[in-house]
Amino acid sequence: MSGNNLSKPPDFMIIGAMKCATSTLHEQLAIQPGIFMTELKEPNFFSDDDQYAKGIEWYLSHFESAPVGALRGESSTHYTKLPTYPKTIERIKQHRPDVKLIYVMRHPIDRLVSQYIHEWTQRVISVDINRAIAKHPELIEYSRYSRQLEPYFEAFGRERVLPVFFERAIKFPQQELDRVCQFIGYAGQPVWDTQLSAQNVSVERMRKSNWRDFLVEAPLLSDLRKQFVPKNFRNWAKSLWTMKKKPELQPEQIERLKAIFDEDLTVLGSWLGLELSCDNFKAVAQASPPNWVNIASAKSSPKV
Repeated sequence: MSGNNLSKPPDFMIIGAMKCATSTLHEQLAIQPGIFMTELKEPNFFSDDDQYAKGIEWYLSHFESAPVGALRGESSTHYTKLPTYPKTIERIKQHRPDVKLIYVMRHPIDRLVSQYIHEWTQRVISVDINRAIAKHPELIEYSRYSRQLEPYFEAFGRERVLPVFFERAIKFPQQELDRVCQFIGYAGQPVWDTQLSAQNVSVERMRKSNWRDFLVEAPLLSDLRKQFVPKNFRNWAKSLWTMKKKPELQPEQIERLKAIFDEDLTVLGSWLGLELSCDNFKAVAQASPPNWVNIASAKSSPKV
């Protein structure tokens, strides 16, 4: 890679949270003139040891085709998956200390359920959601937004982190795209493309199965399938690997999760000047765009 490209790291990163429409935001930014998003979504360079071992030049190679003068960005939700990836922030700080960071937050229980569905399709989780919560603590940890954010505040300052609410972005997509673009220093007028479908919708995904995909989807078998395998049979075969209904949390589990997340949301709300809880999260999130208050006191904010 040429030396010139070494001076072209990302200007901004979408750091999460997982299952909060970060892929959709990535795609919307990518179609704006003057903004370049990596073709590889989720490079996870600063979080995953195996990716980081490839070296900074490998990472920067993903920005080689950025037009001159374009703002450069990437999206990796692993960057806000503490404690799973503990070295992320120190690595970003080392290589890109002045990067701008975008963090999207969703109702914490909804985000948890969506992650569970995703992990089920990937065969990471195979048990019922109520059992999975105890067996996979990351389902809770990734929804503790203040815990994920505070180390970023300490490393970069709040002014370098833009808070975005998923629920508001769904209701007012153009306004939130405007906010994001203003934050990253985009000089153009962004336009939200309503024709782009939502990316990575969990309920539409099927469980991984290599042999099923080979039989039902493989292009090389297309003519044979059309001739010998009716479409309704292929659809039936796909349904065998599809989650039939949305996972249901038991009432006592919901109350337990509310207690955990309300404690975290109290801290988050204090940073945003908002009263936040699981019960009012969606209404508050849709009401107005979130902004940090008392930026100067970020390092003295309470830990959770």
